Amino acid sequence: MDFYLKKENTYERLLKEYKAYNTLVVAFDFDNTVYDYHQVGMEFTEMIQLLQELKAIGCYLIIFTANEDETFIKNYCDEKKIPFDAINENPPFYQSKARKIYYNILLDDRAGLQEAFEHLKKLIIQVKS
Repeated sequence: MDFYLKKENTYERLLKEYKAYNTLVVAFDFDNTVYDYHQVGMEFTEMIQLLQELKAIGCYLIIFTANEDETFIKNYCDEKKIPFDAINENPPFYQSKARKIYYNILLDDRAGLQEAFEHLKKLIIQVKS
């Protein structure tokens, strides 16, 4: 099996990176990851709590979204107490002209959200202990 198809290897990589830099860059999608885009009654309590805990341990949080209404996104995040450091921009400590932003891990309802969530919860527990 390919190395990063093993969950324990992806987690160990995150932990190693956090220990090396005392931070991770966590990108998260907006629509249907922290905001109910289709207004069908979805809740995001656990995701918001995770982002708050990540911020508390020094992670840099980037909203990575196709939603173009930055004013709405900022107001929504302020209202829901969702921390973020940037929207669709690289962190200041990583300069690149590439279109893809840099991150250590992505939280996205269409890209392995559950596994990424579990890895980050485990990391928070380990960092706090």
